[in-house]
Amino acid sequence: MFWDLKKQVHERTMNKENKHRPIGIIGTGNFAQAFACRLLQSGYDVILGSRIPTERMISNTHDCWCNISITTVDECIKNTNTVVVAIHNKHTRDTLSPFVEMLKDKIIIDVSNKKCLTNGPSYAEQLQKLLLHSSVVKAFNVVSAYDMESQTSGGSHNVYIASDDFVARNTVADLARDLGFSPKDYGVLWNARKIEKMPLQLFPDWKFPIGFTFLVFIIWYLYVIFIYFVEKTSYSWEQIFVKVTNKPLCMTALTVLACTYLPSSIAAMFQIYNGSKHVRFPGWLDTWLRTRKQLGLIAFTLAFVHVIMSVLIMSPTYLKSWYHETEIVIPKNITAELHFPLRTWMTWKGEAACLTGIIAFLGLCILAVTSIKSVGDQLNWREWRCIQSKLGHVVLLLSLCHVIVMGSPYWMKAGPLKTVRSITFLSSVLPIITLFLKLCFSLPILSGYVKRIRHGWERKSKRCKAKCSGFEGTVLGTKYRPIVNGKKELSDFRTFEASLEDTDIDNCQCNDATNFV
Repeated sequence: MFWDLKKQVHERTMNKENKHRPIGIIGTGNFAQAFACRLLQSGYDVILGSRIPTERMISNTHDCWCNISITTVDECIKNTNTVVVAIHNKHTRDTLSPFVEMLKDKIIIDVSNKKCLTNGPSYAEQLQKLLLHSSVVKAFNVVSAYDMESQTSGGSHNVYIASDDFVARNTVADLARDLGFSPKDYGVLWNARKIEKMPLQLFPDWKFPIGFTFLVFIIWYLYVIFIYFVEKTSYSWEQIFVKVTNKPLCMTALTVLACTYLPSSIAAMFQIYNGSKHVRFPGWLDTWLRTRKQLGLIAFTLAFVHVIMSVLIMSPTYLKSWYHETEIVIPKNITAELHFPLRTWMTWKGEAACLTGIIAFLGLCILAVTSIKSVGDQLNWREWRCIQSKLGHVVLLLSLCHVIVMGSPYWMKAGPLKTVRSITFLSSVLPIITLFLKLCFSLPILSGYVKRIRHGWERKSKRCKAKCSGFEGTVLGTKYRPIVNGKKELSDFRTFEASLEDTDIDNCQCNDATNFV
């Protein structure tokens, strides 16, 4: 208790000292001015540096500019220990080359961004090569000038930080907190390549899930049209907007939900085969595992739309098999008897389909809510895994029961040939496979073995199966050489630095297959 209090007092003291420390900004553009105002409002002293300060015009309508001085780059560097480089990358070398010695042992924050996606070194790495004796930190490049100026702007307030200097990373992280942002430590400076790609990417984690869902929906939609319009005319074309579209929508939601939980079982198969959790998964499986949350949210969205459409057509006219049929008979007259069929109460099929569908949808709502970060942060690992894994499979089972209830009366009358061609049977195949595999890996003989592997146990092997075992190079002063059969291979090796160019190093360590939605 006393130590925690002492630590808090020390942190407050350091923060006060830091806020009185001047921060230098090289550049007088839109972002530089917004950054300077935010720093001043947070209690920092700010010095702007320009190659031609007398010709630079800045806004004089904001009150904060009364306390900001604009001087030469030389004076800006001389009077500050932390310098923000807020100029275009093409001018960086010409601007900073004369001041390499003056920037020695200083923290340099690079906020630049690229105009297009490239695979070469990041701007921060290029700046570090220019300033060998400075601590270059990549940060604030994902924050716009508008976000800097506005305290209530929407969007993410995360600031991703990368640097080879641990102390410099922590210093910039404290600076980000003081400015009201959430710092995210991205490790060494090589990761600045990823950070610089962030502002240029448009929903990178959603491209595969959305594309996959669209493909599945089109396949199911074409099959439904073939069954109900080409092979036989069961519906009018006027019903294609809601009544007919609702069928492939439900089928796609069930397929995508099954695909959310299927890769965990496939990952377990690979781990059993390799006898280790440290062997890299194939690229397709790794991508699949990383997009499970997006697939789950898409399945929830499709199910939500399916519920709305089903409520709209909830009537005996649209859902004949869900209601009992009652006939009103008028006695025989001059012509013939008149029969008026009426459907009133729901049949067991309608009742059971509604019950399983409602419970499954409520479970999907719980899964979707707990996938929100602010909600998930309130759960411990066991609670989160219980909801996302166990409840998720229960929801998949209930969704499967919903489809089986809908299709089983037809299956019993149609015979095996027509049954296997029905949309209810075909859409049930993948969920059945997913649940069967989950059941198999829940058996003690398999679940215990997989658990041991995921806890770090490895089956003995004569050779290293990890793809990253072929790297050679120097990382943070440590030399690496490929190890094969316990001996160093000296030929046909790839350098570690070269491998970083075309290899996703994050994938070298396999994902935990129990991470679901």
